[in-house]
Amino acid sequence: MLRPSIRKFLNNKFAAYSAAGIFLFISILLGIGIGTVSVPVPIILKIIGAKLFGFSIDDIEPMYKSIVLNIRLPRVVLSGLVGASLAIAGAAFQGLLRNPLADPYTLGVSSGASVGAVITLFFKLSIPFIGFFTLPLLSILFSFITIFCVLTFARKIERSMRVETIILTGIIFSSFLGALISLMIALTGDELRQIIGWLLGSVSMRGWEYIKIILPFFIIGSGILLLNAKELNAMSFGEERAHHLGVNVQKRKLVVLTAGSILTGAAVAVSGTIGFVGLVIPHLARIVWGPDHKHLLPLSILIGSGFLILADLISRTIISPTELPIGVITALIGAPVFAVILIQRKRVERSG
Repeated sequence: MLRPSIRKFLNNKFAAYSAAGIFLFISILLGIGIGTVSVPVPIILKIIGAKLFGFSIDDIEPMYKSIVLNIRLPRVVLSGLVGASLAIAGAAFQGLLRNPLADPYTLGVSSGASVGAVITLFFKLSIPFIGFFTLPLLSILFSFITIFCVLTFARKIERSMRVETIILTGIIFSSFLGALISLMIALTGDELRQIIGWLLGSVSMRGWEYIKIILPFFIIGSGILLLNAKELNAMSFGEERAHHLGVNVQKRKLVVLTAGSILTGAAVAVSGTIGFVGLVIPHLARIVWGPDHKHLLPLSILIGSGFLILADLISRTIISPTELPIGVITALIGAPVFAVILIQRKRVERSG
């Protein structure tokens, strides 16, 4: 439990956003500065400032400029966007389904997006006039199809669609889709290494072009969810209560699920399967700052972004020069948190 003085400080929304912003800023500096070659903070700030405002940095060593602009900065920005996408999608799913165990990973949305991406890589698909946006678009399409199938199947099993039923259905679909991915991997040839490396989750050697892929989808998806924060607050009290408050429940549910699928599909397309970010970050933010989605969603963006930047930093430095998949790090952190949340829910149910 948090002390009353600490909770009072954190409940101040200015303090909340300041703390989350500082956490993200420090994560960015650490992600850029730490590596085989350390880059001092003043040089990082000067190079980023030059990138943003266009002033000269001729006095900085070319090695530092190359490391920051071509290697670490795009990697940090990409991991930040992926973490933010998964975190806000998880926060929205948890609010919509009224369960802290819901996230793109446990609902099978990530697995669906992975199938779409693996099919694109396996068959080397490229939709005319779309080009490199083929990968995220097919990932988004398959993620949306997956969540639609999960909800439809859960309704067939139990008309009341209890959240536990939805999550169990998501796990079933994840297992089935995982088998499909394994089948495609078994049938593939030269693409085997690329697909397996991608599936484990990584933002290594992606470059600025991958940021261009995810950025428009992140803006669209997160924008839709932020505009529906009030409706998510209403639906967190139950669909019937939300209906009485004037919310078109079915329409808003479809909008939220679509936005979450956009965010998850785009994130999976550029980084592979990275689990538990959408589970852990919104849950911790909700514990500290409360369930109001008007603040929970943007705070999840900031904290999720910083979290994945730090997870990526750990993945590439913990056993340097070998680099671990970032999905391994998030799973090592997220799986125990998932277990703790599940135990806490069972205790609440028994005491109730």
